[in-house]
Amino acid sequence: MASNRPAPEAPFGSYDTLGHPTASEFPNAAPAATSEWNPTEDTIRPVRGRHRVVKQRGGLARSSTVLGVGVIAAVGAGGMATAQDKPRVAISLPDASSLPGVGALLGDDADDADAAPDETPAPANLAALTLSAESGPADAQGAGAEADAGEALRARILQQADQQQASAEAEARAAAERAAAEKAAKEAAAQQATAEAEAKAAEAKAKAAEEERERAEAKAAAKAEAERLAELAASYALPTSSYTITSTYGQSGSMWSSGYHTGLDLAAPTGTPANAVHSGTVKSAGWSGAYGYRVVLELEDGTEIWYCHLSSMTVSAGQTVGTGDTIGRVGATGNVTGPHLHLEVHTASGGGIDPLAWLRGKGLTV
Repeated sequence: MASNRPAPEAPFGSYDTLGHPTASEFPNAAPAATSEWNPTEDTIRPVRGRHRVVKQRGGLARSSTVLGVGVIAAVGAGGMATAQDKPRVAISLPDASSLPGVGALLGDDADDADAAPDETPAPANLAALTLSAESGPADAQGAGAEADAGEALRARILQQADQQQASAEAEARAAAERAAAEKAAKEAAAQQATAEAEAKAAEAKAKAAEEERERAEAKAAAKAEAERLAELAASYALPTSSYTITSTYGQSGSMWSSGYHTGLDLAAPTGTPANAVHSGTVKSAGWSGAYGYRVVLELEDGTEIWYCHLSSMTVSAGQTVGTGDTIGRVGATGNVTGPHLHLEVHTASGGGIDPLAWLRGKGLTV
């Protein structure tokens, strides 16, 4: 580092041709040396502070100042360019009078030069080199700091770029995952809707098949029942013909001792044949009080058919008859108001049932 000590000043006075002071100025001085005096590092020190340059004719002082500023700028720019490993930047030196503040400096230098015309001007290149020498290391350090700062800035920029790239990739992946999830959800919903539609169609088809099966079964059952009734009808016959139903089973009235009618009354002219409804055996045939003449026909299953109020009987007890055989004739014997066939049906246990329903159950149309 340069010292701040002021450079030794040479005494003012007259000098000989070699630059040494004369004896008249320094009476006690030693004899002058015969060799030329050369300034050294010890005798010349860089001067800190404001350095006034005497304005020379032809613009020497102004050119020196501009040169010093330009050298400083050039050294700084060169250091930064070197630190950044970039090519050196070409610097163009503008006119010093157009630089802000330089004109005033030159003006002060001009005033100082006019005020002290006898002051010895300093070499222009010496001031520039001094400024360059002093500012060079600092600029180099600044350039190094700038290089470190630039490298740190570059690292931060690269880090931010990597972070942004990673963030963009993460967002892209998230968007792709969302799109894939949405697509999968839509496909699943479509598959579920399809499965539900297929299930509904299958259920409807199964229901239709079940209904068809039930209809087929009902049709088959109806057919079977019709066949059974037809077979029964072939084996069963109506008890008489040319009749009119005048009283039904369970009908109430004072004419009957039980308070209600216990059979089916089929009004017909006297002498109309009374026929066996099915093959069986004559259990009894004769007079039976209020029933008049009565024939009881017992079927194979134990059912008894009572024929009452007959005018005559054509069979006797123990006789076997077939379906449709005449067993007597319609009359008005017993407790009656007119000729008719009173028909009763009793089960094997002895209880009476509705004769009309029983005949119809055998396939007969009454």
